[in-house]
Amino acid sequence: MPILPRGQPESSPAEPHEARRMAESFGVDAQRYDQARAGYPDPLVTRIVTGSPGPEVLDVGCGTGIAARQFQAAGCTVLGIEPDARMADFARARGLQVEVATFEAWQSTGRTFDAVIAAQSWHWVEPVVGVAKAARVLRPEGRLAIFGHVYEPPTEVAEPFAAAYRRVAPDSPLNGQPARRPLDLYQAAYAMIAEKIRETEQFNAPEQWRFDWEQSYTRDQWLDLLPTTGGLTQLRPDQLAEILGAVGDAIDSLGGRFTMNYTTLAATAVRVGTF
Repeated sequence: MPILPRGQPESSPAEPHEARRMAESFGVDAQRYDQARAGYPDPLVTRIVTGSPGPEVLDVGCGTGIAARQFQAAGCTVLGIEPDARMADFARARGLQVEVATFEAWQSTGRTFDAVIAAQSWHWVEPVVGVAKAARVLRPEGRLAIFGHVYEPPTEVAEPFAAAYRRVAPDSPLNGQPARRPLDLYQAAYAMIAEKIRETEQFNAPEQWRFDWEQSYTRDQWLDLLPTTGGLTQLRPDQLAEILGAVGDAIDSLGGRFTMNYTTLAATAVRVGTF
């Protein structure tokens, strides 16, 4: 797929205004986004929680609260920061405390946290400013954890999607991407995030984590998820229908379902013990 989910780090359009327009498009159908998007591996959540000094978590770019609810279920108290008021409203309705702001503009008013997380949202944060701000709001030995999914459907699904997208949106800056991308491109992006953390000299040595897992999708489940991905959120209804038709036919040819291989990557580090 040449279209990445909200927050993958290396795929933004070339022009900043295009990136912002894409970022603001995910709240168009917050309910669909919340229902269709995959959650995060329980071992990742457990590792962050047990590796933090306490239960107070700040979720940067919390969206509809998919990750935040998992941390709440693990016993954490979570504050979400989300620039899209539509997604923030949805998260609040599901029991999450959310403040509407970009992370860069958000005012901590002296509050500090045991963990700062960013689940597929760090792409929209200025990296140097973001890491420095995370360090300021973390308690000594608090953990910064930036993570997200890498996933690609099988070639039999990805290629028809890419061909249909090129037909309906020939001028899209995302059309230069191949139908499928190797995992090492994403791993390199998370290595760059880890290096930005290291450069602040306010964290202990960053670590990179990897979690591999699978999820099965029916035709309808995948066609429900696709419209929530970057690029498709900005298409006209007729353009979207053409793409979904092509992908639906491809999944039908596979028997109406397929198995997705997911890899969840994280760059994480612990704040030094003293301010």
